[in-house]
Amino acid sequence: MLRILILLAAVVCVLAIPAEILKDFQDVNPSADNEQFSRFRSVTEMIEYYGYPVETHVATTGDGYLLTMHRIPYGRAPGAGPALNKKVVFLQHGLLCSSADWVVVGPQRALAYLLADEGYDVWMGNARGNTHSRDHVTLNPDRRAFWDFSWHEIGVHDIPAMIDLALRVTGRDKLHYVGHSQGTTSLFIMLSLRPEYNDKILSAHALAPVAFMSNLRSPFVRAFAPFVDSLDTMTNLLGMNEFMPSNSMMQMGGYLTCRDSSPFQEVCANVLFLIAGFNSEQLNRTELPAIMANTPAGAATRQLVHYGQLYNSGRFRQFDHGRIGNMAEYGSFSPPDYPLDRITAPIALHFSDNDWLAAVVDVQTLRSRLRNVIGAFRVPLASFNHLDFQWAIDIRPLCYNRVISLINRFN
Repeated sequence: MLRILILLAAVVCVLAIPAEILKDFQDVNPSADNEQFSRFRSVTEMIEYYGYPVETHVATTGDGYLLTMHRIPYGRAPGAGPALNKKVVFLQHGLLCSSADWVVVGPQRALAYLLADEGYDVWMGNARGNTHSRDHVTLNPDRRAFWDFSWHEIGVHDIPAMIDLALRVTGRDKLHYVGHSQGTTSLFIMLSLRPEYNDKILSAHALAPVAFMSNLRSPFVRAFAPFVDSLDTMTNLLGMNEFMPSNSMMQMGGYLTCRDSSPFQEVCANVLFLIAGFNSEQLNRTELPAIMANTPAGAATRQLVHYGQLYNSGRFRQFDHGRIGNMAEYGSFSPPDYPLDRITAPIALHFSDNDWLAAVVDVQTLRSRLRNVIGAFRVPLASFNHLDFQWAIDIRPLCYNRVISLINRFN
C-alpha cells in the first residue's frame, strides 16, 4: 500500500516534464552493462549480474495459482557452492512488491545476498497477481475471477505452497521466514488458520509487522480508508480488479521523474516520506529509478481494500463482505478475527518509531496477542520508517545484522 502514491506522482510529473527531458530518454540504453541500468533487468538477471547463482521455481497453490519463486542457493564466498543440509531462509515481500525488493539495492545491503553469503539457501516468494505470478491453471488474469482475492488467500494458500516447495526441493523439514509488511500479515494468517505450519518454522522475523492498524499515521491511508467499501463496489462494477500493474510506461515514468538529473526527484522522495514516514538521510536517491523499475509489481484491488478495513475496524480480521455477504460467508454479520493464539512458532518483531504504517502501539498490541515472541526489537534510529526496512542506507547495522544473528541462533 505504501508505494501507490509515488506512481501517481510519477504520472503527473511525466506529463509536466519538458520536451527536452523526454527527448533525453530516447538516448537511454537500459541494457547498458553498468551499475545503474543493471537493475532494470529481470530478477534473475540482477542476481546473475552480481555473480550469484539463481534458480527459478514455480509453486502451485491449492486453488490453482502458479507462483514464481527465485532461489539463491549459495553465496560468493571462496569455496561456496552446492551443499547438502543447508539451512533455508524464505523471504516474502509486501503489497505491490516482488522478489526484486530483496535484491535491488545490491550485495552490500540487500538481505537475500547477505543471507546467501552467510551460508543460507535463500528462497524468495512472489504472491499471486504480481509481476511474476500472473498465471493460473484455468483462470485468465484479464478476467475478474482471477483477482477475487485479498491477502487472506495469500496467507491461506500462497505462503504454504511456496514453503512446501522450498522444503521439498531442499529436503529440509523446517525453514526460517522473513517477511516485510504484507509479508508479515500473510505469515500471521497462515500460522493462525493453518497451525500445522508452525512446526515448519525455525524462526520468523516480521519487519514492520502489519496486523492491527488503527493507529497508523500515513495521511494517504487515513484519507482513503473511509471509502473502502465504495471502492470495492466501484472497482467490481467497473472491472478494475487489478491495482497498479507493472508496465514499461510506469518504468519510464519512474526513471524520468526519479533519476538524479530530474528536477522532480525530490517529488518522488517526498511522496514516499508522506506515505511511510520522513527519513531523508537514509534514502539513496540514486537508487530510486532502480526501485521504480520493479515497483509497483501489481496486486488485487481487494488487498488494498482489506487493509483499509483493518484501519476502520481496529481489528485483525477477515475480509468484510457486508452484513449479508458476511452471513453467507461466515455465518455471522461481522467477519471473524484471526485466531492469533494458535500461533506457536518463534517470532521476532522488528519495528521503528517513525513507521507511519506499522505504529508502535499497534505492534505492541500484536505482541500481546502472540504466544511465542522471541523479542520486539526497536530499530535504534528515531527517524527509521516503513520503507527503510528494505532500502535504508544503514539497514545492515540498524536491522539486518540483528536479523541474521537471530537466525543463526535458531539453527
